Amino acid sequence: MAKIIDGKEISKKLKEKIKKEIEILKERKIEVSLAVVLVGDDFASKIYVKNKEKTSAELGIFSKKIILKKEATEKEVLKTIEVLNEDSKINGILVQLPLPSHIKEHSILERINPLKDVDCFHPFNFGKFVLGKNYLFSPCTPSGIVDLIDSTGVDVAGKNCVVVGRSNIVGKPISFLMLRKNATVSICHSKTKDLEFFTKNADILIVAVGIAGFIKKSMVKKGAVVIDVGVNRKEDGKVCGDVLYNEVFDVAGYITPVPGGVGPMTIAKLMENVLIAAKFQNNILN
Repeated sequence: MAKIIDGKEISKKLKEKIKKEIEILKERKIEVSLAVVLVGDDFASKIYVKNKEKTSAELGIFSKKIILKKEATEKEVLKTIEVLNEDSKINGILVQLPLPSHIKEHSILERINPLKDVDCFHPFNFGKFVLGKNYLFSPCTPSGIVDLIDSTGVDVAGKNCVVVGRSNIVGKPISFLMLRKNATVSICHSKTKDLEFFTKNADILIVAVGIAGFIKKSMVKKGAVVIDVGVNRKEDGKVCGDVLYNEVFDVAGYITPVPGGVGPMTIAKLMENVLIAAKFQNNILN
């Protein structure tokens, strides 16, 4: 029977640390700020933005929300980014994904000033992160996953780590972070043959495929650390992960719930990146 990795509790400790640092900056007349750009009225995106606003307020981060109609042109979105790039009062810029289909995502993300790219999506920041030297930001969700795994006390070095999913947001960056911790990493995806062979041999299983209940009990090694990144909304409106939680709970050593696992850590890590941006831009980064 698994032990639950409580993302809410772990993120709470990180947010307390961030809040104290922000209070110190305020004493020095430095206000930490985040601008969030939302294009369209996607229901899930609006919830994510609301949660980010709420957390910003809790930590003392000034939050500026810019909402553009879903019909907004790519040129209009780029202009919005340019204005925020030039605004010295804004430390971090976040464009909520996904964007409407008529807007090229990479065009928008690449226009953000790398020093304000708190999601770490800009090629400059992501490239430095992959190289592992002198990088300013870490991708939020992968960085949060590492903290969740570290909280278990499991020594990652030499362990088999299987990542199911190869996205630029989670799959690829978490693979680099786990390699950095000396795990032996396998990346699986929709073309992987005999997926169960890989997952069944995973000491650490990280799942980010966006398919509800994709990982079943038979696919998990007894005692494994299971990190469920998926957020899926069922027909009844309830949220579930990519892992069949109730089944896998019986065989895993540790497991993250959905909600309450990876999600809270992602937002906490975003706020940490905003703090880093503010400190760097004010020449006080340690």
